[in-house]
Amino acid sequence: MAELTTLARPYAKAAFEVAMGAGALDNWSKMLSLSAAVASNEIVSSLLKSPALSSEQIADSFLQVCGDELDEKGKNFIRLLAENKRLVLLLQISQLYEVLKANQEKSVDVEITTAFEISSEISSKLAQSLKARLKREIKLATRVDQSLIGGAVIRAGDTVIDSSVRGKLSKLAESMKS
Repeated sequence: MAELTTLARPYAKAAFEVAMGAGALDNWSKMLSLSAAVASNEIVSSLLKSPALSSEQIADSFLQVCGDELDEKGKNFIRLLAENKRLVLLLQISQLYEVLKANQEKSVDVEITTAFEISSEISSKLAQSLKARLKREIKLATRVDQSLIGGAVIRAGDTVIDSSVRGKLSKLAESMKS
């Protein structure tokens, strides 16, 4: 996984720089997301790995599937990836691009997983607290996982705050084994 990320990083940075220069961060986000979805398709994925097709044929086929959803720079990006045999990295490129975009926009996706449904009042208070702590705009998503028993697990980027009962029991069991 780390190797794919390493290979994808320069392409994500290049796409981000082009998008920043054109003021088209959201458009590139949509194009990369669509391209990643197309590349993840089982049939398309086997086509991308086909040694019988030239990189130009693969790029043309890929662009036909995408239709008019890609602008000219997006199409050129796909051709470049095909030429370098990197279309299989589109999912990683898209994910890295979204991280760069979130950093630029000073926002972060936060997922709060709780054992029970929380009210909108509590979720908005949590969002405000996280906004102050992380100094970023918060895009909050909540979900319920009853296996947590109680408490919550908060994921914000690569930060995880586990204050669930299940997490505490796991830590206790681990310390007792040591």
